[in-house]
Amino acid sequence: MRTVDLNADLGEGFGAWEMGDDAALLGVISSANVACGVHAGDWDVMARVMREAVARGVGIGAHPGFPDLQGFGRREMQFSPDSAANLVRWQLGAAQAMARAAGGAVRHLKLHGALANMAARDEALALACFRGALSVDPALVLVVLAGTAQERAARQLGAPAACEIFADRAYQADGTLLDRRLPGAVIHDPQLAARRVLAMLRAGAIQPEDGPPIPTRIDTICLHGDTPGAIGMAQAVRAALEAEDVAITAFPGEPLR
Repeated sequence: MRTVDLNADLGEGFGAWEMGDDAALLGVISSANVACGVHAGDWDVMARVMREAVARGVGIGAHPGFPDLQGFGRREMQFSPDSAANLVRWQLGAAQAMARAAGGAVRHLKLHGALANMAARDEALALACFRGALSVDPALVLVVLAGTAQERAARQLGAPAACEIFADRAYQADGTLLDRRLPGAVIHDPQLAARRVLAMLRAGAIQPEDGPPIPTRIDTICLHGDTPGAIGMAQAVRAALEAEDVAITAFPGEPLR
């Protein structure tokens, strides 16, 4: 039986402002990427999500982003390599402390938003971020955007990694995500998302809107928790996978070859 991981970006509320239904998504996914209080989230939100993840047996990941609460970490910022590494270390440390207090541990790291998109294009930035994370925990699994500079950086480092595709996002010809501001960049139809995921798994390749398929290892599938209708999307994708005899389980985190 084939296995695949389902992950979602959670813990993105702040104080009295909620973002997405974390509890419901934790009933569907196998790995949670928890915001670290920089692009979104706060200490109380982190604590709650991590307690629930531990109770449900869902893998915990740190989800560091740019210090941009107003822009939700989706606006590009410029950092030196050393500063980018420290930005990631700082957020990972917070996530580790909160996970430990909840009776769990941070197993993986996934970059968020503009930081992730820039690192998907810029291998030097990806290396800086990943080296920063691995300097804190060399066993950390790096969740990388499949087919991009992030994947190349993880391969160069020989680090445990999980290659990620997106259920609710469209791709460009180079394997990066289509800008959210463009029409069709975000997919809202749960059945369309499910069909796209199955097609990519069967092909073992990312399928851009324009351009040939990009062969890749596929270890995990992302479902954005802040997307309207996220719960229905997650349920539809999981149901489609299970109907194809694909088991949902946390990724093994094997180094890239």
